[in-house]
Amino acid sequence: MTGCGGHEVPAGGQHPGRQDPGGGRVPEPAAGSAATGRVLRLRGQVLVDGAASGPLLKLDEPLSFWGGLDPAGGCIIDRRHPQCGRSVAGHVLLMPGGRGSSSSSTVLAEAIRLGTGPAAILLTSPDGIIALGALVARELYGRACPVVVVDPAAWPEEAPDGAGVAVDPGGFVHVGVQLTDGDG
Repeated sequence: MTGCGGHEVPAGGQHPGRQDPGGGRVPEPAAGSAATGRVLRLRGQVLVDGAASGPLLKLDEPLSFWGGLDPAGGCIIDRRHPQCGRSVAGHVLLMPGGRGSSSSSTVLAEAIRLGTGPAAILLTSPDGIIALGALVARELYGRACPVVVVDPAAWPEEAPDGAGVAVDPGGFVHVGVQLTDGDG
């Protein structure tokens, strides 16, 4: 099935990956990024624990999931957002934080339930509304979407969109991992 912007989304919406018992994705062994030939490992502050992997999608600005994301298709629909038209489905989002309404948690939880939400969310500042949406999805629907706060000074600027990223329990983030075909 084709998602927004012509990006392919597997049947059911969710990029399959391997699952851990908690519902998150287990990263494949790291093989290094094409750009740097190395895997960078860092640790962030856990807001919602879990494991997931997928291609990186860097958002230039905060996103309001309420009115900014179509949960049925996983597309950013806020016309003022620099990444408008991009699909978040199965991606590891790197974003400054959320913007706006507390209803964003509902939209995020629905996108995760439908399999059109992100695999994981990396924030550069804590956001309780985003964490709440991921927690609701885990508790009500049994779908994991880890949320981790990372230090922007520690993030590798050279990591391009599409780079393989894996998040492990405890807030460990691996940038430059080799993804399986189902991850992206």
